[in-house]
Amino acid sequence: MNANVWRDGNVLRWLAAYGASLVGDGVYFLALGWAAAQAAGPAEVGLVMAVGAIPRALLMLGGGVIADRFGPRLVVISSDAVRCAVVLALALVLALGSPGLWVLVLVALVFGIVDALFMPAVGALPPRIAGPGQLVRVQGLRSLAERVGHTAGPPVAGLAMGLGGPASAFAVAAALFGVSLVLLMAVRIAPLPAPAAASPSGESPWRQLRSGLGYIRRHGLIGPLVLSGALSQLGTSAPLTLGLILVSEERGWGPGGVGWIIGGMGLGAASSALLLTLIPKFPRAGAIQNLTLIVGSAGIGGLVLAPSLPVAVGLAVLTGLVCGICGGLAIALIQTATDPSYLGRVSSVMAFTAVGLAPLAYPVFGLAADLWGVTPVFLAGGAVSMAGAIVGTSAPAVRRAELALA
Repeated sequence: MNANVWRDGNVLRWLAAYGASLVGDGVYFLALGWAAAQAAGPAEVGLVMAVGAIPRALLMLGGGVIADRFGPRLVVISSDAVRCAVVLALALVLALGSPGLWVLVLVALVFGIVDALFMPAVGALPPRIAGPGQLVRVQGLRSLAERVGHTAGPPVAGLAMGLGGPASAFAVAAALFGVSLVLLMAVRIAPLPAPAAASPSGESPWRQLRSGLGYIRRHGLIGPLVLSGALSQLGTSAPLTLGLILVSEERGWGPGGVGWIIGGMGLGAASSALLLTLIPKFPRAGAIQNLTLIVGSAGIGGLVLAPSLPVAVGLAVLTGLVCGICGGLAIALIQTATDPSYLGRVSSVMAFTAVGLAPLAYPVFGLAADLWGVTPVFLAGGAVSMAGAIVGTSAPAVRRAELALA
């Protein structure tokens, strides 16, 4: 494996495939919502989007089992191929006629199920394509790809729909998934060590899932880091979405204020991604990860106390920077420490906390803000995230954790 990820064609192919897939996701979801709005009313739009989100959350852990059972490369290529075919078929159906809402519901359901397979598998690939000393840089590049993908998806969808409506946008999404598929097929991955690859073969899928959860729970480093990340997601997801809208409305900053704050977070996160790819080593990585989570949690809670919009934006930039470093180091530490035969299941648990567990905080946050006001609830979210930092700090294995040098 190349010692420099910037020159490693294998890593760059994986990165380009991941980026194309993210842009395709952005185009697909926006086109799906627009197509549903044209076919029915607002309630039906919510139904279509929920039909895709629910199976993705419910089946995410099972996706990790499948990735470990059959190998992440086979799963990620197969799921990408299905996504490409399904979205392309929808584009053709829309171009030829006006199908009922049930077609969109069916596509959303299939896409959500396949996404539950794709996400754990693609998350399990980095340790198989890069050496331990390069995982921090790979995670930095992955974070950059996510920023670019999330930023580019909506404009590309808007341009495509302006030219030919949702059918055109779905065709563009299918083409992006096709590009991702071709690139993923060209990615070489290292084989599993024979004992690790053979260990789970006699287990049923249910026992493999339980085995994976038990592995995480017992591991002195992985368990606390996964729990720490889950608490951080629970504490910050609602404040950084619904909470920012309520704060901006309360302070008179308006929609533009939300945009500036989110943009500041994005700028800080992008800067952290560059730092992760450029800094040659992170001594005392576990201690730095804990410290940045503490600072990031305080920064998120402090957003609601900012006396003015410029101060809030500056704080958002700093918070995005330290949270990006925290997340990149946490993932690199977890993937370095994980037995290769458990990578899919560990990756699925991390993805589940982000896309399945964290959104459950939205209705709780909204109800609590209605009862007690947005400021105390925002601060409570920061405190929950800080509890994640306490979990990491109290774990000796996390405090002493080091990453292999490049």
